[in-house]
Formats: sequence, C-alpha cells, structure tokens
Amino acid sequence: MARNTVLLKIKSLMPSLSTKEQSIANFVLEDPRFASRMTINEMAAQLGVADSTVFKFTKKLGYRGFRDFRTDLLAEEFDPQISIHENVTPEDAPIVVAQKIFHSSAKSLHDTLSLLNEHDLEQAIDFMLGASRISLYGCGESGIIALDAYQKFLRSPIPCHFVTDTHMQLMQAAQLTPDDCAIVISHTGATREMIEIARIAHEARARVILITSYPSQHISEYADVTFVSTSDETGYRPESLSCRFAQLAIIDTLYTALMFRVQGTAESLRKIREAINLTKVDD
Repeated sequence: MARNTVLLKIKSLMPSLSTKEQSIANFVLEDPRFASRMTINEMAAQLGVADSTVFKFTKKLGYRGFRDFRTDLLAEEFDPQISIHENVTPEDAPIVVAQKIFHSSAKSLHDTLSLLNEHDLEQAIDFMLGASRISLYGCGESGIIALDAYQKFLRSPIPCHFVTDTHMQLMQAAQLTPDDCAIVISHTGATREMIEIARIAHEARARVILITSYPSQHISEYADVTFVSTSDETGYRPESLSCRFAQLAIIDTLYTALMFRVQGTAESLRKIREAINLTKVDD
C-alpha cells in the first residue's frame, strides 16, 4: 500500500469538496504532523468552521469519524520538515544522491498510479477520440510537460495544438469550440493563466482534461476529468521534482491508449517516421 495514503485520499477528493472542506484539506496537506495532533474541536476552532464540518470531511474520506482519521494520519508518521530531496546533503556521495532522487521518483509514480481510476481514463480517451482537435496548455515547468505531450500527440491522426507563450495560449483557448478537447497542466492548480484557460475552455463547452498535483476548487470546477499527480514534497512548494515523471507517465498513458483506438494511426506514424528519417545521416 502506498505510504501517506491519507494525503493521497485528500488530494484525490479535493475537486468534490466544498469550500470549507477544502480549507480543512489544505490545512492537513500543509502540515500533516500538526494536524494529526489536534482534536476535532481544536481543528474546527483553528479554521473557523463547525465541528460537524470537520466530521463530514473525515466521512467523505471514508472514515467513521475524526478519531479514525487522526489515527491513520498519526500512523503514517509524516514529517513535514523532511522530504526525500531535502534529505540530500552536501556530504552525500553522488551515488547516494542518485538513490534518494530515484527513490523519490519511483514513489511518485507508484502513488500517482494508485490515484488513477479506469472510469476517468476511459472518459478522457473518449473525449480525445471525439475531438476535432486536441489543445495543450501549461506554463513554466508545466509548459515543458505540455511541450512533451505535444510532440507525442503530433503522431496522432487527431490535429493537436500548443504554443509556449501564455498570452497566445489564452488567445487560442478563446477559439475553442464544443468539438475541441483541452489538456490543461498545472502543478499547483493555482496559476492564474491556467485557471483562466480552463475557465475559457469550459465556457466554450470544450472538454477539459486537467493534470495537477493540487486540484484546488479554483481550477477543478472547470475540468471534466482531473488526474492527480503526486510527489514527495513539503507543503505547497511551487517547484516540483519527482511529480514531473508522474505527469509524463499520465501523458504517456493517455497517448498510448489513444493510439490503439484511433483510426488512421498506422498512416500517421508512417508520415512522421518518413519526416524524421530526413534528419538521419546515412551510413
């Protein structure tokens, strides 16, 4: 079973939580150790919500009540002061650095896989299969993930689109139609441009697939399907190391499943290979 399963449950349920419940979720995710040592009354008072709201939050996570929730959180022995990358020290030999980083990346992949469900994957693939165009959006590190996705989906018979400039992404999103599918990538789920792009796409009635590590209500309300990537991090750090691999794995999963189902794959791949072969030097 994946470590930190309580935190994974919270992340996966974030889009379905109410505003007050999301404030509880954010509080627990930011400092699990502190939260695990509070009573239900203390947590409610800290957040300015009713005890019943905290109780309903724990019920949504599948617990009988706050006591069971706190027991699981305590059992995970999560230390918010330490993450695998923060454990790397100047004294570590390069091979030790490699071991810690590889371990973190493997854990991120394992935890992200545990959050995937067949219904969401099937729905996302159906959205792409029914689209006249797949548009990709992301900025910063998420833009790099979007660019990687773009070079993959270029091999598909379905037209795809990506530009790196966020202003141009907003302009392109404004041209979306109900026949389009938008894939929005935002690690924090709080990037203003990506929230606006998701909103514009949603209001255009395009299908929106969201890939994020923090499915906040700000952006999740505009998504038809949300995939949550995880990483060994402390709180809501703006940067992410290991979650990049998890997001790439989600993209690879969607791309591979799509290519097995879409018509015209063989011809599309043939054209791509012929074009790429022009860049190779003959022996």
